Amino acid sequence: MTTGSRQDREPAAQQPPQPPQPQRFVISFAGFNRPWAVWIAHRLEEHGHRVALQRWDPQNSPGIDQALDDLARSGSRVLLVLSERYFSAGTHTDEQWNTALRAVTDRHPDRFAAVCLTDAPLPSAVAVLEKTDLWGLDAYEAEYRVLRRLELPTDRIGTDSGRRGPRFPNDPPEIWGRVPRRNPRFTGRNDVIGTLRQALVEAPPGASTVTLLGLSGVGKTQVATEYAYRFASEYDVVWWVPAEDRPTLRERLADLAPALGLPRGAGSYGEQIRAVLGALRRGNPYGRWLMVFDGCDNPDDLIDLLPSGAGDVIITSRNREWAARHTSLVEVPLYARPESITFIRRRALRLTADEADQLAEALEDYPLALDQTAGWLADSPLPVGDYLVLLQHRMDSREAVAVSEDYPLPFPTALAILLNNVRENFPDALALLRLFVFFAPGPVPLRLLREFPADDVPEQLAGLINDQIRWNAALNKLVQFSVVRLEYSDLAVEEGGGGLETVQLHRMVHGIVRENLSEEEAEPLARAVRQVLAAADPGRPSDSRLWPRYAELIPHLATSGVLTSSNPRIQNFLLHCLRYLILAGEYRTCLRLSEETDLIWRALLGEDHPKVRELSYQYGGALRNLGLFRRAETLTRARAAQLTRERGDRDLETLRATSSYGGVLLCIARFEPAREIFEHCLATYRELLGEDDSTTLAAQNNLAATYRLLGRYQDAYDLDLDTLRRRERVLRTHHISTLSSGIACAMGLRLMGRYHEAQTRQEQGVKINTQVLGLEHPQTLRAEHNLGMCLRRSGDIPGAGLRLRTVWERATRVFGVDYPWTLMVASDYATYLREYGDIGEARRISEDVVRGYQSQLGLAHPYSIGTVGNLGLVLRAQGERAAALSLAEQALVGMRGALGDRHPWTLGCALNATGHRNITGRLEDALDLSRETLRTAEQVLGPDHPMSLSAQIALAADLRSVREHEEAAKHEDAGIKGLTRTLGPQHVHTVSAKQQTRPYWDFEPQP
Repeated sequence: MTTGSRQDREPAAQQPPQPPQPQRFVISFAGFNRPWAVWIAHRLEEHGHRVALQRWDPQNSPGIDQALDDLARSGSRVLLVLSERYFSAGTHTDEQWNTALRAVTDRHPDRFAAVCLTDAPLPSAVAVLEKTDLWGLDAYEAEYRVLRRLELPTDRIGTDSGRRGPRFPNDPPEIWGRVPRRNPRFTGRNDVIGTLRQALVEAPPGASTVTLLGLSGVGKTQVATEYAYRFASEYDVVWWVPAEDRPTLRERLADLAPALGLPRGAGSYGEQIRAVLGALRRGNPYGRWLMVFDGCDNPDDLIDLLPSGAGDVIITSRNREWAARHTSLVEVPLYARPESITFIRRRALRLTADEADQLAEALEDYPLALDQTAGWLADSPLPVGDYLVLLQHRMDSREAVAVSEDYPLPFPTALAILLNNVRENFPDALALLRLFVFFAPGPVPLRLLREFPADDVPEQLAGLINDQIRWNAALNKLVQFSVVRLEYSDLAVEEGGGGLETVQLHRMVHGIVRENLSEEEAEPLARAVRQVLAAADPGRPSDSRLWPRYAELIPHLATSGVLTSSNPRIQNFLLHCLRYLILAGEYRTCLRLSEETDLIWRALLGEDHPKVRELSYQYGGALRNLGLFRRAETLTRARAAQLTRERGDRDLETLRATSSYGGVLLCIARFEPAREIFEHCLATYRELLGEDDSTTLAAQNNLAATYRLLGRYQDAYDLDLDTLRRRERVLRTHHISTLSSGIACAMGLRLMGRYHEAQTRQEQGVKINTQVLGLEHPQTLRAEHNLGMCLRRSGDIPGAGLRLRTVWERATRVFGVDYPWTLMVASDYATYLREYGDIGEARRISEDVVRGYQSQLGLAHPYSIGTVGNLGLVLRAQGERAAALSLAEQALVGMRGALGDRHPWTLGCALNATGHRNITGRLEDALDLSRETLRTAEQVLGPDHPMSLSAQIALAADLRSVREHEEAAKHEDAGIKGLTRTLGPQHVHTVSAKQQTRPYWDFEPQP
């Protein structure tokens, strides 16, 4: 058809355009074609017309005659957006459509018009609508044809009122990242998609997160994919993130960085992810974005990586726990029967509506089962009746029904028939599928299989793996029968992408194939996959640059039988993986795998086997880091005692076991026994290994931590600084242990009152830890927490509050409220709130911390005692003086009993108790305790330590209360001069002292 050039259509200069007369339109469209309907509506509105959108859904109306008549009764002109999907939305025949179209246009002449988005054959009566074709056009041409068809002026094509509208449907978003191919057979789900859209639109700013919830195979991913295509014109960025496991999730999220124009960073996922989340939050360079996290069944894997900002987030999951994670839930149910029938007939064109109904009844409208069985029937001459008889026979089979109660009965039955077809007709595809099921359900990393060690290839797979043509043919056959799905890299070929990346294997497929393998068939395949995984072991779990490679291997350990293997090479590989999990902060995963492996290896190898001992170190580390201290003590004490009896206390293995036990003793506040252990270990390591050996430096680090907990801050700092310098030389500056020593030095400086030096060192430490380890690594959070405390002590109150709250919220999301480290941060944030924020929130958090520590550590632990003292300060601030005094006295007595009179924590509790006594009228008691506290603080910490200077100011206050003004002035003057000298005249402590504000002490639990 010739339409003329654009220049031909420009109005003559001597004919000024006439303003159009506003008209009303209803645009009727199939959900599949929503982008076109929205764009046409926007363009008509830009020309001054009023437009209503009406999704075409004859399944929910009495029939197409009535549905079309209802459109006409609106009183507006009706524009139909036609495509194959418009006519296949229900189960109506072409003849039914022809009859309905002729009747409605006879009753309502000139009311209906149409545009067409396809060149496929349509019902013949479409001719009465005088449709105009839009497919394959650019925006200018499409708008011109719409206006011409509606007999509207064309002199203002492209007019723009400044109101931002949708993108032209043929123009993709600026960034379109690995969204699955649109399913041409997608059926129904309009209510689900409508609810999803409404939930996203109505969410508060920055909280547009919706979780699509449903059983496996119900179509959650398909709904998310369809939404992405239907609403693509509303977004500038659409990015798809496979989220079944955290390593893949992090990798895919980091891949968005270069697409957004952000630097990839120095090989650090953490830096890239932080940059991506920051860009999305700011809306720069794109403010309209959609992120889809597909298949996240563990909220803890994702919650700390969820972006915020002006965009939208969709999560697909089977886990209803997302309801408690500040997302809206949208249920994805089984198909309604009309949807099942429509879908089956699209999948298997030869089936009638009655046959489709029979099949849907047998499969209980389960979408994945419908897809696979209808696909099988599409390529099979087997009559539907015979198939249903066979299906019923399989349902009666004990093998067919012995599946998890989470899965509907018909699907495994239908899948068994499907797989039987593969087994009988495509042996290569079956062999490949059987190999895949010894990886974990979900993505199978084909890179590992491509690197299959030649000597480890099972005989029955040798020809297949070594023949690329056979391999590809087998893969394609599995895809054809919907058994697997292929995923390709979005990266350019020169960046290592452009090819096949993973095979997506559904969990149900995985389970059923595994169940149907005999032990003789399974063992060589499992052994081969174990060898593949072990060959991929990077070998250096302490190197954070290799952590992404370890993260790729972890999901497949249990499935492939690594935990039960008797092969020493495989066992060493497992120990490397467990060590990686500890260092990467994945403590829960490490604990789960360690518990399972410990039971297996004790039975397999014996309790005294070297590998069982090695396992116990990772097992104990996981227990300790998760706050399971009693179990950790039992495990490590027994191992240390056994080795000491057998080998003596100078054996390297004994020293390692004893050090592990000492670490647990620190957690349960047995500081002196831990000191004795670590001093012995350090001296012996120095003699046996030398001062610069990494093991010696680890022992020196442990002793420094012990000194710090004993209040020997200068001794601890001297050791930490020496350890840091040696580690920088031996391990290099970016090693995780070197970075840990940097944090310890900054903490030591802060505890000694050298706040500015501490802040300077820790600011740099936060940057490097974030870059190397990632934003959510426990050590990075520890560095950020210490920086928050440095900022507070340096007088940057707003900066401290923001930092502490951010770290507390992230720790709560990532680790949970009762995680030991979370309790520590919560305690420090509560003390900040008491002084500078919401006193009510400070009390709530303080009470939670006290309960958490008392439950986890017991009433007599210094952390339980110290946080009770902190709670007393909150009560005093709220005016509950008697209750506050009671808690302060409890804390003082408890800390004296736990640590003695000279520990800094005891002195801090005493300092607080003097204030409580003073305001409750116990002036002489307060004065006596103040004198004792100052004297001891100067002896233990030195006269210029902030604690000693605070004790000077507190003593001055108590002296004034008993009218000893001359002595009070002397102490006050000495305290102010000391604070001015050490902290500066404008520091908050110095200013408070000058204003005669009584000082207090905050107990700070230490990591």
